[in-house]
Amino acid sequence: MREIIAQKPDRLDKFMQSVLNQPRNQVEHFIKDIGVLVDGKEIKKCGLKLKGGESIKFELPKPNLTQDIEKSIDFEIDIIYEDDDLLIINKPPHLVIHPAPSVKEPTLVDWLKHKGISLSTLSGEERHGIVHRIDKETSGALIVAKNNESHTSLSKQLEDRTMGRYYIALIDLPLKDNIIVNKPIFRDRKNRIKMAIDPNGRDAKSAFLKLATANDKKMELIACKLFSGRTHQIRVHLSSLSRHIIGDTLYGFKSKKDRLPRVMLHAKVIYFVHPKTGQKMFFEAPIFDDFQDILEKEFSKEQLNETLDSNAIVKRFDTFI
Repeated sequence: MREIIAQKPDRLDKFMQSVLNQPRNQVEHFIKDIGVLVDGKEIKKCGLKLKGGESIKFELPKPNLTQDIEKSIDFEIDIIYEDDDLLIINKPPHLVIHPAPSVKEPTLVDWLKHKGISLSTLSGEERHGIVHRIDKETSGALIVAKNNESHTSLSKQLEDRTMGRYYIALIDLPLKDNIIVNKPIFRDRKNRIKMAIDPNGRDAKSAFLKLATANDKKMELIACKLFSGRTHQIRVHLSSLSRHIIGDTLYGFKSKKDRLPRVMLHAKVIYFVHPKTGQKMFFEAPIFDDFQDILEKEFSKEQLNETLDSNAIVKRFDTFI
């Protein structure tokens, strides 16, 4: 056990940060989870005010799996916007949002902690900062709360739909027309991995907007807006229309064209009201290369320039809905 004497007045977490030379949020976890001895008394309060002269004793934890995962975080994530209360990231495909017993690889939460980003704690230890999720294979805009006040505000916005996203997706067969699907969703009674349309399920409403048809007239680029947030909602509602997202072998077909490494679904736009300033915020998440490559190969450039403009998509939905 190490012992250090506090030389001057300071907050306990700031003092320990200077001693451990670690990001502040990790120091906060250390104090709350492990604790330190201040003049022989165990303290787990980060904001304890030191007067100077106190004896601070602590014992560093032994190396564990968390540290091994941290060492393996060799990727970067694009931060679209950041301030003291929140940040918006462009989640890459194949990244899991938060740790779970079945998840062995590093997650978004692991990355956030690795970067020393201050995070809210309302969602529990494994989900620090996470207000909403995106499926592992889905990419795009995602908001992270840095403190509990912002998390509370954003969660309320998620419930009353003040916060939302516009998605784009590639589907295997063009829609007959723009359409709103209002069908309840429940866990599939035959396959627990899937969700399904079920009259006893939770209300779910989605709007689908035709954007562009592929050169071969088979594939289509569409935009999607959710009025509820059910698991796999876009995929389930499209399946009810006998349409499927390219690369989706869970709800679609395992054809040659679907042998892609992920579902071609991207959260292109996120909007919300800033929890502190009250300002309406609107951010775009750039499309990833795997999605872009298909667009450039299968669609005309003129079509894409017109249909992928985010402001135009929002206006078309406002008119359609």
